[in-house]
This record gives sequence, C-alpha cells and structure tokens, in this order.
Amino acid sequence: MILHEVQTDGRISNAALAERVSLSESACLRRLRRLEQDGLIRGYVGLVDQSRAGFPDNVFVRITLHSQQQDDLAAFEREARDIPEVMECYLMSGDADYLLRVIVADARDYERVHSQRLTRLPGVARVHSSFALRTVAKKTEVPIR
Repeated sequence: MILHEVQTDGRISNAALAERVSLSESACLRRLRRLEQDGLIRGYVGLVDQSRAGFPDNVFVRITLHSQQQDDLAAFEREARDIPEVMECYLMSGDADYLLRVIVADARDYERVHSQRLTRLPGVARVHSSFALRTVAKKTEVPIR
C-alpha cells in the first residue's frame, strides 16, 4: 500500500501518506525508510513531459554487434549510457543484441544521433530504427502484489 501511494505521488508528505495507509506517522516513516534501505525504493524523481522538453519522438533502435564477447558488450554499454537521448537500453535475446529507446525532436535530429553517436558506438555491426507513431501506454507504476 505504501509503495502504491509513493509511486502515485512521490512528493506526498509523511502525514498524508500515513493517513492514506492507516498507520501512525512514526510507523509509516519507519516502513518507508525500511523500503528505501532495502532498495525497493531507489529514489524520487519528477516526471518531465518529453514533448514539452523538445523531444516528442520516440525511436526504438535494435543494435547488433560484431561480437558478443563480454568485453565488447561492456564497452558498448559504457558508451551507450553516456548518450543523453538514449532513455533506455536493454541487452536482448533474439536477432538483435540491444534494444534502445531514443528520444529526439524529429527525423533530422534522429539522423544526427544516428550518424554521430549510435553508429560510432563500439562494435556496432547493424542499426535498425523504428519511429513510434503514437504512445498507447506508458506507465511509471510497478504493480505491487
């Protein structure tokens, strides 16, 4: 219950949180701190509207490397993390080694990111890009069972 409330409103006061979850303020704060210490709550952020920030487009990029040796994967991952437009990067099974979600202003902006950053990442053999036409669902709340 605490996790649901904090995911819904990360700026909620302890008093309001305690009331919503039917605990005393001190008990609520102890449980919240324990969730933080245990790493279940990793931090608190403000969610920025990417369109209003100048990045309305999402591009999903499948990248295949020349080699899947551990050193090659590590080198790729190290540099991929440093590209500001790369919002997510996943090591994948299947026909591509990585799947990235890249945010850009438009097709011309993606061309810049593609030619100056993505194709220059270590070990890149192939880059396959798909522009998202519309976001159907985008969640920030992890289901709590």
